[in-house]
Amino acid sequence: MTAWVSFRVNGRPVDIEVEPMRRLADVLREDLGLTGTKVGCNAGDCGACTVRIDDQQACACLVPVAQVAGSDVRTVEGMGAAATRGAGEAPPREFADLSGLQQAFLETGAAQCGICTPGMLMAAEELVEGPDAPTEAQIADAIGGVLCRCTGYRKIVEAVGQAAAATRGGPVGAAGPAGGPGAATAPLGARLPAVGARLAKVDGIERVAGTATYGADQPPAAFLALRAVRSPHARARFRIGDLEPLRRRFPGLAMVLTAADIPGQNRYGIYATGKDQPALADGEVRHRGEAVLALVGDAATIDGIADTDVPIEWEPLSPLADMQAATAADAPVLHAHAPGNVLISGRVARGDVDAGLEAASAIAEIEVETTFVEHAYIEPEAGSARRVGDRIELFVSTQTPYMDRDEVALILGLRPDQVRIIPSAVGGGFGGKLDLSVHPLVATAAWLLDRPVRAVWTRPESMAASPKRHPSTIRARAGADADGRLTAFQFHGDFDTGAYASWGPTVANRVPVHAMGPYEVPAILATTRAIHTNNPPAGAFRGFGVPQAAIAHEAIMDDLAAQLGLDALEFRLRNALRAGSTTATGQVLEASAGLAACLEALRTHWIARRLAASAWNEQAVAGGLRSRRGVGIGAMWYGIGNTSMMNPSTIELGVDRDGAVTLYSGAVDIGQGASTVLVQIAADALGVAPETVALVSGDTDRTADAGKSSASRQTFVSGNAARLAGEDLRAQVLQLAEAGDGATITLGDGRATVTEPGGRPVVIDLAELPPVAATDASARPVLLGRGFFDPTTTPLDADGQGRPYATYAFGAQIAEVEVDLDLGTTRVLGMVAAHDVGRAVNPTQVEGQIHGGIAQGLGLALMEAYVPGRTENLHDYLVPTVGDMPPITCLLIEDPEPAGPFGAKGVGEPALVPTAPAILGAIHAATGARITTVPASPDRVRGAIREFEAAGSRAASRPGAGATSGAATPGADATPRAGADPDRADLSA
Repeated sequence: MTAWVSFRVNGRPVDIEVEPMRRLADVLREDLGLTGTKVGCNAGDCGACTVRIDDQQACACLVPVAQVAGSDVRTVEGMGAAATRGAGEAPPREFADLSGLQQAFLETGAAQCGICTPGMLMAAEELVEGPDAPTEAQIADAIGGVLCRCTGYRKIVEAVGQAAAATRGGPVGAAGPAGGPGAATAPLGARLPAVGARLAKVDGIERVAGTATYGADQPPAAFLALRAVRSPHARARFRIGDLEPLRRRFPGLAMVLTAADIPGQNRYGIYATGKDQPALADGEVRHRGEAVLALVGDAATIDGIADTDVPIEWEPLSPLADMQAATAADAPVLHAHAPGNVLISGRVARGDVDAGLEAASAIAEIEVETTFVEHAYIEPEAGSARRVGDRIELFVSTQTPYMDRDEVALILGLRPDQVRIIPSAVGGGFGGKLDLSVHPLVATAAWLLDRPVRAVWTRPESMAASPKRHPSTIRARAGADADGRLTAFQFHGDFDTGAYASWGPTVANRVPVHAMGPYEVPAILATTRAIHTNNPPAGAFRGFGVPQAAIAHEAIMDDLAAQLGLDALEFRLRNALRAGSTTATGQVLEASAGLAACLEALRTHWIARRLAASAWNEQAVAGGLRSRRGVGIGAMWYGIGNTSMMNPSTIELGVDRDGAVTLYSGAVDIGQGASTVLVQIAADALGVAPETVALVSGDTDRTADAGKSSASRQTFVSGNAARLAGEDLRAQVLQLAEAGDGATITLGDGRATVTEPGGRPVVIDLAELPPVAATDASARPVLLGRGFFDPTTTPLDADGQGRPYATYAFGAQIAEVEVDLDLGTTRVLGMVAAHDVGRAVNPTQVEGQIHGGIAQGLGLALMEAYVPGRTENLHDYLVPTVGDMPPITCLLIEDPEPAGPFGAKGVGEPALVPTAPAILGAIHAATGARITTVPASPDRVRGAIREFEAAGSRAASRPGAGATSGAATPGADATPRAGADPDRADLSA
């Protein structure tokens, strides 16, 4: 039953016939085409759909459209000059068209992937327009209902404060030296050199204007809808019954897609040797949420079919719920290629570990357990497919278009050149969108039906079916001599890779290389196993297992330092890898190993914060307060790119007859800023202003393969390819002008003008040049520069010896926490992060990556735990909100990498790795309790404190004993002034 509902949207009247109980979010998006209002959960948990109704913010997914009758509704499309546009007019494309708040978001880097940005803008707008300048607490309160998974919120708070100040006539931003601290972001990129400058994102305007097109933003009426029916069991056999009665009952059902309908190979996977995951299960399911069949038809029909309407007979089997069950002698084997359910093992061995431990003056050991962690990107998986002749085209949210192309081709039985992947805007990825999601089913349905097909996963579906961070159980021990030098390190980690391989081999092979941390150790034995269970597949999640390993090795460093009476920072500094050091794989670091510089930069913060915590604790004891503060430190290193594998990227840079410059980049920007960084690098290599460089990104028909957006590789690998493309194009232009390297190039108005210092300009008429071939057959460049780069690596031998990466990122972080001893709650008061990024191509974006990494590291440490079937929404699964995030001080260390583009490396994953170790170390410093199972939830923290208090004294846990019992020795961790640890206060009060 429908009714006419009248209201106003962005100042314009709307009179629409709809079902009165339809969600306002759906009416805005589907009926009015206002897709700036995003849907991340349909439950009011994420806030992405926040709009203003009669000037009050509300979640549009929770509001029936009938409720806004007679009201004024404001969406992101109504901000700035957009508010005066008529229907059908072009969206805003200029900085000046944006409102002051939108401009501030762009200038500060507050919009990364952009999926939460419209909701954030709507939540903050009222505060900016208010009569009083808001405090940070008021800003946090205003935006507290909107989740962001990318930014760590700090840039968003900064943007709102900046916009509020500008509204009241205050300064918009403090201009500083290009790329330096406090430098204002250039909104249009008009700065040379571009590398090192704080340029706004090249794709930023559409993010803040709400006009970027994500996977779910295409008009649903143009597509058939597809929904997968998924297994309610973790392990079961099944049989699909007669489907004819279902078809008769639902005439709008165009197809019921089963495994038998897959035209090609009903198996896919990351590695050519490990394609073990079916597009649709064929008689047996191996995890809860696995797709059994797919319903295709008009949206109303598909929505009206319950899973129980589909004739599926289930035979539940006992699942392998954890790694212990999976490796038991009598455990059923889930895959024939993985005997004993061990998918793969990893190993790095160097030196004599037993001798090293025997010679040690101090030995520390620990057992660590981590759980599943959900990516919780605010954009659930979504996309569409359409058949075009003998080809299939997919518009999908992805981090890896070329891998997707090849996998879809296998599933459909096509050649790769018959598949086109067009990446949508990506609403967060963090590794989770490296795996296929909607791709196989929408592609198969569209291919067989020859009709466009669309699928959008619900939030529970996304959380049930998508890959997770690997749970792990880790045992490690290490020794150090009396001078505080590490003598040996031993490590074993088991990683639950779930029902299918996904990125399990990458985790198993990367972790042993990094297991001992960023330290020079003469004797190492590090082993790993990736183990199959009946849990959801565990894949890539910002660090490929290194964050889990870091929890172990950093706790050991704290313990060894305490036993030897050394300061924890100084102990790390004494053992830090440096240029000239030999790593565990036998690789000699030639340059750009900036851990020592990071630690040196942290030293004054370390001393000051520990002294402040000590003073606070003394007052707490005196006042009978049952809270304590502590300061912890964590250090990290991370190999950039694939482990001991080819890791190439190809980038093209073209000039057309008009003189327009276009960068053709297959590197997908998932919010990390890859597109902007590559434009900056290419512009400097060519010698033009970055604002003159247009971008074509990700489309497999228009760009060459730049590899996946993962492993922190795009700045280093694709950045080098962009640099080489720019240098190639520059050389061609200079050759045509017969000019030297010092000449300047100006392009535009159909001409290339080349001027040598003190010389007369040489003008090249571009219209006279013949077109040249490019990957993009639709382009007509007359000059084209190509860049190809593949980092120099070697395979690892049986002992893991070789050169697994061409370069490494280094970093260290300090965390200050306050722990309630009675409740076990932990509040992070502040973070200081020092990261060696080689060269900060765009400092604003580097800071944003550090903030976002810290937010996810905080979640890993304190709150995030995915439980299949129980935490499949953003209400029960906790991610950090703006209220959880402390102030963050970023210290950018630039130790240039000679092999990097203008010296740059990556920072996306490195930013997360040391956060949890620093926070857990701070809890230990505050309470004496060592948390070895994460997250450090209040019950775990309180339990560990009770254990420590029951011990009766600090000496109750001698070297090595506390780590395995869950409460490590607090020790006498000396300050740089050789006194007692200033953080550690008496727990009695």
